[in-house]
This record gives sequence, C-alpha cells and structure tokens, in this order.
Amino acid sequence: MATDYALMIRNLMAFYDFTEKTLVSIGAGGGQLAGYGQPARRVVAIDQDDAALDQLRAAIVKGNMVEKFELLRGDFLTMDLPTRGDVALFDFCLHEMADAALALTRAGKLASDVVVFDHGRTSAWAYYVAEETKVDLAWRTVERFELIRHREFATEQRFKDHAELLAKVKPQGEIAIRRIEEFKDRTGIIIPMTYELALIRFP
Repeated sequence: MATDYALMIRNLMAFYDFTEKTLVSIGAGGGQLAGYGQPARRVVAIDQDDAALDQLRAAIVKGNMVEKFELLRGDFLTMDLPTRGDVALFDFCLHEMADAALALTRAGKLASDVVVFDHGRTSAWAYYVAEETKVDLAWRTVERFELIRHREFATEQRFKDHAELLAKVKPQGEIAIRRIEEFKDRTGIIIPMTYELALIRFP
C-alpha cells in the first residue's frame, strides 16, 4: 500500500506555516505525517492508541525530531488539556470524534488557529473504508465555525492486490470488507482519495 505522504505533508505546510510554532497535534499517532513537526518549535502530540503512539515515536526518531515532540496518551474529548500552543491540528481524526463540535471547541481553547486535516467528502477511499458518513458530518460541523481558508487535494491509495487491500481495510469492519469485494481478482489496485484542509480561527 502506498500513498504520497511526502506530498501530503508539503501541501499541509504550504497551507499553514508551522515555522517556530508550538503545535498541538490531535490524533497524531501513526507517524506517517509527522514531518509537519520539522519546522515547528515544539509539538505536543496526542493520541489514545498506544500502538499508534509507538509508531509515531519510531517516526520521530527516524526524522531526528525526538527533542521537539512530547507524546501524550488520552481521549482528547475528556483529558485534561495541555498547555496552550500557537496552533492545534486535527491529524485525520476529526471524523472519528464522538462530538466534532466539542472537539473543535476544546481545540480553540488551546490555540487561536485550528487546522483540520482529514478525508475529503468526495473521497472514494472514505467510501471503501466505510467512513463517508462520519467524514461528511465532520466537515458539516467544521463549516459552522469561522473558516479562514479551505483547500481540497487529490491523491490515491495503491495496493498490489486484494490481499494487501484487505489487510488495510479489515479493521474498518464488515461493511468495508464487503465494499472491496469488487477488487477481489484484481492487481495493481488504485483507489482515488481526496483530503481537505481547513483553517478555523478562534478569538
């Protein structure tokens, strides 16, 4: 499986300048997009999944960013909020939040600038992983706040065969598994994916 994470990071950093900023990154586990921490002064990275935080830890070691990152485990909706920063970033996780409006409001208490980086509403990939309804709800919630800037980008998810695709999709559940049945006998699978970036400013 491959998507162009380097391009996604470049698009994010062109959308918002993190240079010398203190960044609170919400849902930061996994580490595929951790390169946004390179220009930042400091990154407070929050995730509730231990395995994802382990992957992030490995990514920041590889990227020589250990001194910049503080890793916190917890549910962003209920945890004690960390110290304020210059900007808060939702790293492909707002659609997973039980209450997106509350999550955005809590982020606004941490920083006046809040960047949402998430699956796009037109993304075929969001459909195949059975997240299209959650994604749509998250972006409709974002639009209730004061939007300063918004962009949509296109990329794709690539898999050598159905087995590799299934390994990626299986944690998403039975609906997603059924939806990828159409790729069962195919190789060189390409699934279009869009993602959106939005900047919300809080007083």
